[in-house]
Amino acid sequence: MERESPEGQTIANGDGRGMGGSPTRRRAGDARHNAPMRSRLLPPLVAAALLLAAQVCLAFDLQGHRGARGLAPENTLPAFARALDLGVSTLELDIAVTADGEVVVAHDPYLNPAFTRDASGQWLEGSRGPLIRSLTLAQLRSYDVGRIRPDSPYARTFSSQQAVDGTRIPTLAEVFELARGRKAGHVRFNIETKLYPNRPDDTVGVEAMVEALLRVIRTSAMGERVSIQSFDWRSLQRVQQLDPNIPTAYLTIQTANNDNVRDGAWTAGIRLAEHGSVPRLVKAAGGGTWSPNAGALTKELVDEAHALRLAVVPWTVNEPADMDRLVGWNVDGLITDYPDRLREVLQRRGIALPPAAPAAPR
Repeated sequence: MERESPEGQTIANGDGRGMGGSPTRRRAGDARHNAPMRSRLLPPLVAAALLLAAQVCLAFDLQGHRGARGLAPENTLPAFARALDLGVSTLELDIAVTADGEVVVAHDPYLNPAFTRDASGQWLEGSRGPLIRSLTLAQLRSYDVGRIRPDSPYARTFSSQQAVDGTRIPTLAEVFELARGRKAGHVRFNIETKLYPNRPDDTVGVEAMVEALLRVIRTSAMGERVSIQSFDWRSLQRVQQLDPNIPTAYLTIQTANNDNVRDGAWTAGIRLAEHGSVPRLVKAAGGGTWSPNAGALTKELVDEAHALRLAVVPWTVNEPADMDRLVGWNVDGLITDYPDRLREVLQRRGIALPPAAPAAPR
């Protein structure tokens, strides 16, 4: 597996350990348990409605990370389509803003040489390609991101990813349209603003990114189906100011090499020392969901977050044993590169699965 730093780097993680749901899922468990007994005393239609309502309350947030990165090229229409084929409740994705103000779906602020070829079919060289903010959408479309470079560490990590040559970086509006075309009205979008307080020139500014993102959300009429997440909490504070109806998810990373919760530049100046724990820090920031790296999470922290009425949705969990352990801790959802694996874990536990989206019309 791998972990991700707030700076946007992908880091190898050999231990195999390392968004949003609602704490009401646990309380609804009693309702589903008791519904069959009550149903014997109610007319059949009323009993059926009761059972359905209980199942809806119990929804677990199965989030496809960058679509379904373990199975298809990350943050691309093929990856999002693959996740819809399998059945997810949320498409998790990242955004950047181009030189001409288009909101596109990309994890890194630059073109990643691990999976990017130029118009002549040549792999980009070096550790990073051009900054996305320096390219227009038309220029960005000349690059192919549909295949992993075979000799890269990325290829070894995601050996089961299926290439789709000719794939381009999509706009956020195109991802919304894909879901609309697939009649996936149940699917939400967890959108990460990729910003870097320590490298501000890599992207557009906080204000520009948030305003561009909210503009696309409004134009696409997706305000009821999105949440916005970030390691850079400044953008989440701005979202809460401009549109308090949009849920915000506070990303954290705590590893030996990276720890954004102890750096006020990442946490919008809100200090951990003043609040005593990460769940309390997120609550003080106004968040509704806490999304920690899974390796930093404990059952006690999950319980504390729930007591504060925070949903807990860890990232990025790819091993079935880790998925099962975290589900057993009553997390509200998981972000994974392999939605197929998580579906199997949830099915074994008897947790209702999100439906697959209907096939695309031909």
